[in-house]
Amino acid sequence: MSKRLRLSSLIVGDAQADRVVPPTGFTARLTLFAAGAMAFLTVFALALSLASGRLAARWGAELAQSSTLRISAPAEQVGAQTAVALAVLESTPGVASARALSAEEQRGLLAPWFGPDLPIDSLPIPQLVEIVETEEGYDAAGLRLRLQAEVPGAVLDDHTRWRRPLERAAERLRLLGLVSIGLIGAAMAAMITLAANAALAANSQVISVLRLIGAQDHYIASAFVRRFTLRALSGAFSGTALGALAIYLLPSAQEDGGFLTGLGFEGAGWFSLILIPIVAAVVAYFATGSAARRTLSELT
Repeated sequence: MSKRLRLSSLIVGDAQADRVVPPTGFTARLTLFAAGAMAFLTVFALALSLASGRLAARWGAELAQSSTLRISAPAEQVGAQTAVALAVLESTPGVASARALSAEEQRGLLAPWFGPDLPIDSLPIPQLVEIVETEEGYDAAGLRLRLQAEVPGAVLDDHTRWRRPLERAAERLRLLGLVSIGLIGAAMAAMITLAANAALAANSQVISVLRLIGAQDHYIASAFVRRFTLRALSGAFSGTALGALAIYLLPSAQEDGGFLTGLGFEGAGWFSLILIPIVAAVVAYFATGSAARRTLSELT
């Protein structure tokens, strides 16, 4: 019952108690600005964390389902070794398909580094074979032994050395996003605490008069808690809305657009923004309550 009364007093408020807290002034502007700015930054921290995780997961999934076979041999032996390698791959369990890349495809792979006019026909470039795995995958160690015996110039790259760093990077980016959001919340709590302390100190005489006429400290504290919680909720809602709009106006994700074009939210991820003003209000509630109790106990 007491919790319901406390919640109703937080929403409805008390007109007489609300007069203790100045409706405008430095503390009001500081609370609104702090909540709005921190919510805006939280939107970008959350978007960055989610986008980084999606990108690394996509790269990891693509690399996990494909491998590359590189055949380095004299020009007159490349064709024969490629044919033998393809025969070995076709008979390997776990290999869905395998095909040798054409000269045009290999030129396209090297174009970003050497330009489109690379004379690939006159250079000793290894023949690349693209391997697509089944969901079960294949035995990489066993395949390497077979290739070593039948195709001496073949080197199998199952992309493990590329996939594992991406997976570790995804986990670290998610952790970094959570740490950033936690630091933003702590900074907001600190600013709201300072604003509440300043408001309490500025109204020390009013508080003394209220005590003389019988007002209890929890009655006075509840007025500050309500005002600062609602201010934080209002500021955080505005900051979240602006952050969501800024994210929405960013370029949409593209296959060749790189990382920044995929920065944003997808599907149900947009609904996670609803939690930001709520969490901001909860942080303000506890920060203001703690500051009010501590300051009122010091005021005599």
